[in-house]
Amino acid sequence: MIMMETERLFLRQFKEDDIFSLHPIFSDSETMKYYPAPFSLEQTQNWIKKNQNRYDEDGFGLWGICLKETKELIGDCGLIKQKVDGRVEVEIGYHVNKEYWARGFASEAAKGCRDYGFDQLGLLKLISIIDPNNKPSIRVAEKIGFRKEKESFIFNKNHSIYSGSKK
Repeated sequence: MIMMETERLFLRQFKEDDIFSLHPIFSDSETMKYYPAPFSLEQTQNWIKKNQNRYDEDGFGLWGICLKETKELIGDCGLIKQKVDGRVEVEIGYHVNKEYWARGFASEAAKGCRDYGFDQLGLLKLISIIDPNNKPSIRVAEKIGFRKEKESFIFNKNHSIYSGSKK
């Protein structure tokens, strides 16, 4: 199911066979540099299932980023509930295949998710949880209008919390 479209992309719910496109992204050490470790095949499979459950439970989750031109799955972007400093927040998260870095795809997808969260879901605030050393992710957050709100200890280390509010 297609959740949204942008100029060059469409975002859709994940299917089981997306593992063949996702695993090369999630198993790449450079792409997963700010995670504890790259994902195994089983972890990637579980990640797809977890997002499919989020679609049912929350009405949203991380979706596949696909190029309109070729329909190729090049990453993920979407909205997920996270507990930060005792509060449930909705985060925009994203990963893009490194073959497609520096082309604006993450920013385009994140902007679409921001607008979806504000306009379709009626959320008043969204966040991104970013390792302070992850400069490309910080640039994506800033490009979609987010600003650093605070530092928080989450996922067993310090992270910068970027946020934006509905205007």
